[in-house]
Amino acid sequence: MPSIVGLLVVIICVFGGYALEHGNFSVIIQPVEWLIIFGAAGGSLLTANPMSVVKGIVQGVIKCLTKPGVYTKDDFVDLLLLLNDIFKKIKKEGLISIEQDIENPEASKIFSSFPKILTNHVVLDFIRDTFRSILTTNLSHFELEALLENEIEIIHHELAEPAHRLSSLADSMPGLGLVAAVLGIILTMGKIDEPPAVLAHHLSIALAGTFIGILTCYGFMAPLSARMERMANEEKEYLMVIKQAIVSFIAGGAPAMAVEFARRTIPPHMRPSFSELEAKLKERK
Repeated sequence: MPSIVGLLVVIICVFGGYALEHGNFSVIIQPVEWLIIFGAAGGSLLTANPMSVVKGIVQGVIKCLTKPGVYTKDDFVDLLLLLNDIFKKIKKEGLISIEQDIENPEASKIFSSFPKILTNHVVLDFIRDTFRSILTTNLSHFELEALLENEIEIIHHELAEPAHRLSSLADSMPGLGLVAAVLGIILTMGKIDEPPAVLAHHLSIALAGTFIGILTCYGFMAPLSARMERMANEEKEYLMVIKQAIVSFIAGGAPAMAVEFARRTIPPHMRPSFSELEAKLKERK
């Protein structure tokens, strides 16, 4: 399920429990303290990271809040069907026959049958560049496997970097909450001649900064960064399936064997059964 469901549970349980104990929300809702905490967090994020990473964090958070995952079981089935079509064409008409499909996938009968893959530029470019390398070089399947593994690691590192940066920012949130709290205490000390009730009110406002910093870290940012990293791992798993299929085919395997090797690479909870895939392949004949 999308991460927003879990975040709503956090909000309801934390603030609902506070409300059940007749807590005063005006103490927690302090725009100036929020400005200090989140303004400092935003500034440190911009200081430490290029804009590409900042955009990646924003896009990753939106994806976590709106999507249950990157790929579904049907997406893996479509990928296997696409690869099978490519392999069968190569087997029947020769390697050079897919050149136009690779160079102009939008006009390709093979690629246009799978619109979701066609719009996934990371996956599409990975497939196209791999077959371009095969068409223009004399790579052995061992060299091709090493090349693809290296490229997958590079892509995965770039996709996972926003999650790692958000995790680092999450670690800093309790400290930024303390900054707001200390400033609140400083202001409170300036009112030391006020009655005890007034001092207690200002101290509670100062402590609210620590509360917001800790809650933001462990209730929101840390879980979101973990979910973003998981999504980056799902992208890697998807690319690994492509790598396994192509390497198996280039090593001399029949299209059906290469696709089966790739199917076994899919994580078990997303993997179609042998009979399910076989039925889908028969439908496309």
